[in-house]
Amino acid sequence: MAVRFVEVTTEEQVQQLARTADEVWHEFFTGLLSGPQIDYMVDKFQSFPALTKQLKEEGYRYFFLCDGHSPQENPTVMGYTGVRPDGDKLFLSKLYLLAPYRGKGYASEAFAFLTGLCKGLSLGAMWLTVNRHNEHSIAVYRARGFQTVKEQVSDIGNGFVMDDYVMELTV
Repeated sequence: MAVRFVEVTTEEQVQQLARTADEVWHEFFTGLLSGPQIDYMVDKFQSFPALTKQLKEEGYRYFFLCDGHSPQENPTVMGYTGVRPDGDKLFLSKLYLLAPYRGKGYASEAFAFLTGLCKGLSLGAMWLTVNRHNEHSIAVYRARGFQTVKEQVSDIGNGFVMDDYVMELTV
């Protein structure tokens, strides 16, 4: 098992990231969220314009998780992660694997990468939000040492809310 983390820096990569996000969100969140809410959230947070703004104006960094055995010039994308520094912590905004790559240990490699990134930026903790009904992801985060620090309901517009746990890991 080898994962290569490729930072998203070009317009073509941002377009690929938006396509990957659309695919994984519609596959993963069906059952947790309504179709209209998934469409709204992808458009608001993971579309090409939203991702471009996050990268250029909001301090986000996105990385593809790629099969380390695929060619460097045309890597096989297995998923992606997005982060941004937030004070003395790293906000883990996104970590998604496409369905064929889940349950194979790639998330563990992603957490090792993210912990290294956090330490490399001299940040003492990592935090994230997770849907309170997303039991599988909550279990994954808890197994990695994340602890729930609070609950929050955020109005994201268009009549939709995010009903989340905020979880944190000291690194």
